[in-house]
Amino acid sequence: MWSFEKQLCMEGYHRIAGVDEAGRGPLAGPVVSAAVILPSLLPEFGIFDSKKISPKKREYLYYKIYEYSLGIGIGIVDPVEIDRINILQASLLSMSIAVDNLLPQPDYLLIDGKFKIYYNLPQKTIVRGDSLSISIAAASIIAKVTRDRLMIRYHDDYPSYGFIKHKGYPTKIHKEAIKKYGYCPIHRLSFKGVKEHVK
Repeated sequence: MWSFEKQLCMEGYHRIAGVDEAGRGPLAGPVVSAAVILPSLLPEFGIFDSKKISPKKREYLYYKIYEYSLGIGIGIVDPVEIDRINILQASLLSMSIAVDNLLPQPDYLLIDGKFKIYYNLPQKTIVRGDSLSISIAAASIIAKVTRDRLMIRYHDDYPSYGFIKHKGYPTKIHKEAIKKYGYCPIHRLSFKGVKEHVK
């Protein structure tokens, strides 16, 4: 999990940020990205791809990453902007915002996926990076927990949709709620499963 970071350190980079997003697939809520710079001497906590660990372990790692990281930046793009520019562009934008909010600024970016972001820094894209780079894995955990907490908060505003359970993803319960109640202000109106219910 450290191979990319170690290679970049040998090339003279010292503030390497992993960047990942959460929330490309849901029908509701924002897309959230995180950028994380980890120290080279990091205790072994079991940091791995956020999708492959339990919610309880994610919460534990979330606090440990905040405790030990050299810097964390968060980027959030709301559903209105997602509908305006499409989910891919919104995801890349949220990643750029996360890096912009990162202090200290990194000198190299490791990006999950195959698309570079709009930022004037050297960067490498890594498909399935959250399983291959510890910095990207840390970013995936921060992004996932941050977004889940936002969706739990949205549940208080729109309890009919069950956001506290599915976090906006297209589950059967969620799709049935949209059919019954229509869409709410945080739904993505351009997404299949929602747009059919837009008058």
